[in-house]
Amino acid sequence: MQVNNSVYPNDAQIQGFAEAGPEGPIYMINLLKFKEKAEYPDGRESDLTGAQAYAIYGEAVSKLLTEFGGAPMFSADVERLMLGEVEELWDKIAIAMYPSRGAMMEMMQSPKMQEIGIHRAAGLAGQLNIETADARGEWPGGTAF
Repeated sequence: MQVNNSVYPNDAQIQGFAEAGPEGPIYMINLLKFKEKAEYPDGRESDLTGAQAYAIYGEAVSKLLTEFGGAPMFSADVERLMLGEVEELWDKIAIAMYPSRGAMMEMMQSPKMQEIGIHRAAGLAGQLNIETADARGEWPGGTAF
């Protein structure tokens, strides 16, 4: 399995948001890898680490999520890999809930997101976003654990 972190989705991934998707909310799992030092696209000088720049974005996007019917669900530092192998671990994991793919796309295109996105770009070396949907009822007993 090849793993490629990215900061922005490719055309096929963006096109996927135009599809209806599952009914009900989606949960976006974000595996985040930060730059050692923040690098702002507009060239501004900064003493922030990548994690600090992303934290500015994270605080603002958490508030923005609620405006579009979503919610931040979970965030934690990655400590170690318990199973499997990758060349390099991510730094943090975050899970956000959106009421639909459409709501996420609307939020991503909003002027507020464009404004705060500069901190995301400055701080991220790359990430993986994994879209999930609630599978309750599909597993015996309603859970996979």
